[in-house]
Amino acid sequence: MSLVGILGAMGQETGSPTGAKPNSNDASVTGLKNARVITLAIPAPRGQILDREGEPFAQNRVTYRLALQFPQFENASEEFVVAWARKRLEELKAIHPKSADKSDADLWAHYQFRRWLPLYLSGFITGSNATALAKKLDDRDDIVLQPVYSRYYPGASMAAHIIGYTGSAGKLPTGPINFNEPLWEVTEGKAGLEKIYDTQLSGTPGVKRILYNNDGIKLQEEIVKRPVAGGNVVMTLNRRWQERAESVLRNGCQRGALVVIDVTTGEVLAMASRPTFDLMEFVGGISTTRFKELNEDPAAPMFGRAFSAEYPPASTFKSVVALAALADETITEQSTVYAPAFLQFPGHKVRNASGAAEGSIAVKYALARSCNTWFALVGIDCGPTNFLAMARRVGYGEKTGLPLIGEAAGLIPTNEWMISQHKRRFMNGDTANMAIGQGVLLSTPLQVAQGMAGIANGEALPKLQMIRQVQDSKGRVVFQTLPEVRKDLGVPESAYLAVHKGMSDVVNSNYGTGRSAGLSWTTLCGKTGTAQWGPASKNQRLAWFAGFLPYENPRFAFAVIYEGRPGQIVSGGRYAAPMVKAFFNPLRDEIEEIIAAPKKALVIDENGNVVAESDEVIRAIPVEPEIDRDGIPRAVPIIEESMNEFTEDISEEEMTNTDEEPADAGIQRAIPVPDAEETGDEIEITPE
Repeated sequence: MSLVGILGAMGQETGSPTGAKPNSNDASVTGLKNARVITLAIPAPRGQILDREGEPFAQNRVTYRLALQFPQFENASEEFVVAWARKRLEELKAIHPKSADKSDADLWAHYQFRRWLPLYLSGFITGSNATALAKKLDDRDDIVLQPVYSRYYPGASMAAHIIGYTGSAGKLPTGPINFNEPLWEVTEGKAGLEKIYDTQLSGTPGVKRILYNNDGIKLQEEIVKRPVAGGNVVMTLNRRWQERAESVLRNGCQRGALVVIDVTTGEVLAMASRPTFDLMEFVGGISTTRFKELNEDPAAPMFGRAFSAEYPPASTFKSVVALAALADETITEQSTVYAPAFLQFPGHKVRNASGAAEGSIAVKYALARSCNTWFALVGIDCGPTNFLAMARRVGYGEKTGLPLIGEAAGLIPTNEWMISQHKRRFMNGDTANMAIGQGVLLSTPLQVAQGMAGIANGEALPKLQMIRQVQDSKGRVVFQTLPEVRKDLGVPESAYLAVHKGMSDVVNSNYGTGRSAGLSWTTLCGKTGTAQWGPASKNQRLAWFAGFLPYENPRFAFAVIYEGRPGQIVSGGRYAAPMVKAFFNPLRDEIEEIIAAPKKALVIDENGNVVAESDEVIRAIPVEPEIDRDGIPRAVPIIEESMNEFTEDISEEEMTNTDEEPADAGIQRAIPVPDAEETGDEIEITPE
């Protein structure tokens, strides 16, 4: 049913006496002196939340609510009215057990003050349930199915932490009918983009006027003003990629996150957290009991791990340290540093995952092997001020600025912070820990992916984007984002290219720790990381894999994190890296087309023959933008559905299916440990 159909149905069912036939149990249905004009607001449909290709994450659909429609009785007593209503409520319970009950006081109050309007008795009813009920109520005018439109999330739990949900803006009045009160409860955004863009999505309500004579007979009904739907919010997310990311997490971990960013534009293409929750549970209102269950679930399904969880970046941070050391010439691409088996600091050791010395090695090999002692020594030589400043340049330690509720800022400490929290400045032991992504460092998966986008770009950190444009109800663009630089990195080309080579060797050399992420059709660059997760008594670990592709002319940056179960020995190379491979492999054709080098221009003679091939890149022919009559550029066309038009698993050997975790496994901060990609052996670190 379209919006016009809904409004027409409202005209037939809303505010009109039923003309119920009297019988031995009913009072006569004849007039009282009740002449009046009722003016009601028609809630506007909310705008849609769409992906970059116009596919919906949130839209509207027609639903129905059961309602009791009182007739107008002559000189009816409270006892009679309540008895009349009770009889119908019992009949309704027989055909729809979930219908709401009402107190005698509620029934009498509604008859006294609001009998022209339906008394709602159910939540939203859709599909076959509505059809079946309609058949049972076909010959009744005292119990009706009232059509309304409600929010609909086609992906259910997809991107739930980003999209958010709506809820009632306020219950309907129970006393005398107010001027311009809504026909049904108005909804508003309560979380996520639904809340952040509530004003743009809400639209403008319409106005309906109904005239009754002294006998309670409806004389006239008109829609004075039709509602105007809210505008659309177009995201940078790719719905197909988001679906793929969530599928990878479902098959690859019980708890984790995956983020993919366009290096050139800063657009977030996928951002998934696991576990998640079903947005459809919130449509029509969620019960207090169920909401409490979700909030108190030890797995924290409503917690967006991708942008709200703070983890130590572990060895993924070594890429930042390498970039800083190369940029300030602490090292060069060819210079070597001797990497012993371990380094002793007051109260703790830093040692290599292999337990052996790596010898005199250069930066590329140190990255590929994720050599802890090498990075600890280089970090001390470079200095914490330098490499922590580089971390801030690539986005660590502050929010990204995306429209996200609950985004965490992470932590990149300063000497002042150390003094206030630990009563000392940075010591060599602190510096060594931070140089391998340990100690007090904290970051979100989104920040790690953003940092990889900066390293992949080399020259600048792109400003992240998650909203492409906002459209009005006619599809005209009222807001649009363009690619921006957030920070200039000021890094020599030789520095970031050396880091690129090392990260390529992580995946593509026979000694790299991330070989399980390798793709046969392009060169992927990455960095593994492993950290202890939670208190020692739980013996939990997490695994990272982050990077970009392709090696030449990077286009996509990513980060994935895997939270291990208690007692499970994990590593970035074994658990996180295969999820990256599982994500990108099915997208091969699409990505190859995106990253393909520009075609050479062909010179064609007047007969259509190729006479020359030019190295000059083919350029687009400029065209004038399509201008609407009011002078506003039109948005990219998106097909709008009418209101009634709603009628690969992963098989990687490295992937681990999920098992249930103990109920007490909650969200905790990680204690990082050196990488164990090569041996998988448990590594113990004595806290400083």
